[in-house]
Amino acid sequence: MFDPSALPRLFAVPCGVDFPRALVHGLVARTRHLPPQELARAEVIVNTARMKRRVRQLFDAGPALLLPKLSLLADLSQQATLNGLPPALPPLRRRLELSQLIAKLLDAQPDLAARASLYDLSDSLAELIDEMQGEGVSTDTIRTLDVSDMSGHWARAQAFIGIADEFVALHDGAMDSQARQRQMVENLIHQWQVSPPQHPIILAGSTGSRGTTLMLMEAIARLPQGAIILPGYDFDQPDAVWAGLDDPLISEDHPQYRFHKMMRDLEMEPKDVQLWTKEQPPSPARNRLVSLALRPAPVTDAWMSEGPKLKDLDHATQNLTLVEAPSPRAEALAIALRLRKAAEDGQTAALITPDRMLTRQVSAALDRWNILPDDSAGLPLQLSPPGRFLRHVAGLFCRPLTPDALFTLLKHPLCHDGRARGDHLRHTRELELHMRRNGPPFPDGESFAAFGIERDLIPGWIQWLTGCFNEKTQKHALPLTMWVNKLRELAEQLSTGSTDQGSGTLWDQKAGREALKVIETLTAEAPFGGEMSAQDFADLLGALLSQGEVRDRDAPYGSIMIWGTLEARVQGADLVILGGLNEGSWPEAAAPDPWLNRQLRNQAGLLLPERRIGLAAHDFQQAIAAPEVWLTRAERSDESDTVPSRWLNRMTNLLSGLPDLHGPQLLSEMRARGQTWLGWADVLETPRPAPAAPRPAPCPPVSARPRRLTITEIPRLIRDPYAIYAKHVLRLKPLDSLVQEPDALLRGIVVHEVLETFIKDTLANPDALHSDNLITAAHQLLAEHVPWPIARTLWLSRIKRIADEFIQAEKERQHRARPVAFEAKGEARLEPLDFTIACRADRIDMDDRGFLHLYDYKTGVPPSEAQQKKFEKQLLIEAAMAEEGAFADLGPSEVQRALFIGLGSNLKEVRAPLDEQPPAKIWTELKSLIEAYFDPNQGYSSRRMVHRDDIAGDYDHLARFGEWDRSSEAKQEHLT
Repeated sequence: MFDPSALPRLFAVPCGVDFPRALVHGLVARTRHLPPQELARAEVIVNTARMKRRVRQLFDAGPALLLPKLSLLADLSQQATLNGLPPALPPLRRRLELSQLIAKLLDAQPDLAARASLYDLSDSLAELIDEMQGEGVSTDTIRTLDVSDMSGHWARAQAFIGIADEFVALHDGAMDSQARQRQMVENLIHQWQVSPPQHPIILAGSTGSRGTTLMLMEAIARLPQGAIILPGYDFDQPDAVWAGLDDPLISEDHPQYRFHKMMRDLEMEPKDVQLWTKEQPPSPARNRLVSLALRPAPVTDAWMSEGPKLKDLDHATQNLTLVEAPSPRAEALAIALRLRKAAEDGQTAALITPDRMLTRQVSAALDRWNILPDDSAGLPLQLSPPGRFLRHVAGLFCRPLTPDALFTLLKHPLCHDGRARGDHLRHTRELELHMRRNGPPFPDGESFAAFGIERDLIPGWIQWLTGCFNEKTQKHALPLTMWVNKLRELAEQLSTGSTDQGSGTLWDQKAGREALKVIETLTAEAPFGGEMSAQDFADLLGALLSQGEVRDRDAPYGSIMIWGTLEARVQGADLVILGGLNEGSWPEAAAPDPWLNRQLRNQAGLLLPERRIGLAAHDFQQAIAAPEVWLTRAERSDESDTVPSRWLNRMTNLLSGLPDLHGPQLLSEMRARGQTWLGWADVLETPRPAPAAPRPAPCPPVSARPRRLTITEIPRLIRDPYAIYAKHVLRLKPLDSLVQEPDALLRGIVVHEVLETFIKDTLANPDALHSDNLITAAHQLLAEHVPWPIARTLWLSRIKRIADEFIQAEKERQHRARPVAFEAKGEARLEPLDFTIACRADRIDMDDRGFLHLYDYKTGVPPSEAQQKKFEKQLLIEAAMAEEGAFADLGPSEVQRALFIGLGSNLKEVRAPLDEQPPAKIWTELKSLIEAYFDPNQGYSSRRMVHRDDIAGDYDHLARFGEWDRSSEAKQEHLT
């Protein structure tokens, strides 16, 4: 196939040429005049399974040929087994064992790192060990690094890396996958040196970014019939630039650096690299522009000398569109519009980006037109229904059961998904409403049993519910084997439900089968995991599920694709959209390395952090050479302004600096093309104009208006009459929160009970009127009614703070009068209005003359006298009701005093202004207020006199508040 050559054979394909297609065309062209079997003798090694499939598809398209042997780099592991190398250690086993070794080191030296970082450290150390083995760097090399002039952190890092030796000692006779791969390559190279193969061996598509791969590529290039085919080679880069790429510290982020390193190792010059085929890129002028823009930073002065020599700049940019969107949403919508246009026109179009958030937004935008793109990344397994289900089940072990965690699982489509699924959902809804109304904040078997009393439920449903959710929290560490068994058993029990046997449909679909593989792998390696806490197990499960993905090949729209940068290397499209071109997204920010800094990595011969940036730059250089290209970015993220990708910055700066070649004008045209689509996206997002809702003041029939209110609702009737209308006429009640919190309402209820219990005890035993007894009563009742330790502690501390002051004031109150009623219910009729006003008095005292003293406890801020005169009239109304005989056990009695007792951070007493607002006057005003709302023309205006505009009402959304404000006129609407 190849003529004899004194130099190693390096072929290359320019940026923009479809690499798999060029590979096939080159193979066919070189064997066209040879016997048919010559092509079949060739061995072609590619780096990804996706490329292998694409090459096979191109061959299958015809004409009929004897095909070469296609294999993957990873297939070398099969030859390794044949050569007697031991099997590779499973990655999960290695991660678990490294975690155990690091845990021992942290126990011995707690100052090295936080215990919470155990699993992150094990993952990071595993990656470092992989890299050391792949690059042929031993731990001895790391130990001999000079860290004398560096901080103590690097010395501590060396202690961690010593774990690698201990790890290897655990597995005498076994090998890691990277070490095994490198050993196989070394064995293969030795075999070739002894007996060089005479058939063609071609390695295609790899850039040699890893040491083991580079070593194999260099060996193949030296074989008698060996050849390397490089993708995306820059034939326009001058020799002087190639020569300046020697120093990796300043050059590794360049897209062509890996090719330079390979040529240097093979003692070749750039001119020695040959074209694999004669196929030309879609836009050679654009390739020259991008080549100049991406020059290494030390030689960007070449822009001044080479820039004016660029030819056909208008052709280079005519199919380039620059979209600089104001937000990620606008960027995603503009991309979706262009992809929709491509689908209409029959173009193949691909969005290429490493930003998964952007791809999800684009997919969501395309969904409005029923276009499902073919996403190469698929759906992360952890976000699939089985993945979410398993993570929620693992969460049951970590913390006490809460209603939201309970109903997240009960409503999951995989829960109780067999027979009687409908009945299960009906019971779940009834249980949710019950718990919203009655609690408890932490459901248990007792609350489940109480719910099941006198209800028509599926036989065994309550027992199934209790068995799945009652007391699942595990506070102690357990062996990983037990955790996995518990997880699988509980997940299958939940999926099966109360009426079936087996595991339900949890493992049935494709996502379920992938999740089952993860669980079975974890089960097999669990004996090596040691003991761990429930939270550590949940974190481990989440990390394992995040590594998997699920794809549905039959669902997507075939011509609209979403690719990662790796997939884009082996496929082509008519339209390529490079999305998310911002720093930190593309290229991604380098992950912090806890082990070695850049200088130490360079000394040891390891890969520099810039390697990933260089690979991303090469992907960018290849992708931007497509026939039609969009470059998109968002000028602002959800949090702050963004910085354009360094490659985009270089291109725009270069074009801006070429006025003689109309560079600024061409750049403006690129932006104008993008702005056109952004304008269309903005139009698509602009809502249709709709008239604002008026401020409502409904006037229902008098017969439908409420005939009974409590005194706590009177301030609301004054301030926000619409809330009374919604509650009593429409009979709408706010849905209680699913997650119960230690809020102000609960605090008020508990404090009221504490004081009632304490004061009743002092009536029977006056000597008990002491702060210690108050604190004891508070402690007991808080423990009984408040299941949140932090809230109990905080509320008890507040009671302790005011206890002494409260006792002194209470002695004065009891000296003045004696308590006769607690939480006393009362009601009175407003004649002749056929209306009842009701109340519940916190506490009523009676003195020796038969006068009443009313007290109202407030755990918040009690209303001032001025507020009571205008709005907060509940205590004044309570006094008027008492004088009207609302409390049957007491009869009509004169009220001597009414007092708010504030029980906040400090004790505060605020009297009701009975002298200025006597009960008779209040009663008359109350009648007038109620009588006004028996007028058919009196509307229930929304937010009539609210205390502050920022106070939200329960029915503001129903009144469409926000479409109007306090200055809007209320519009009456007569209802029938």
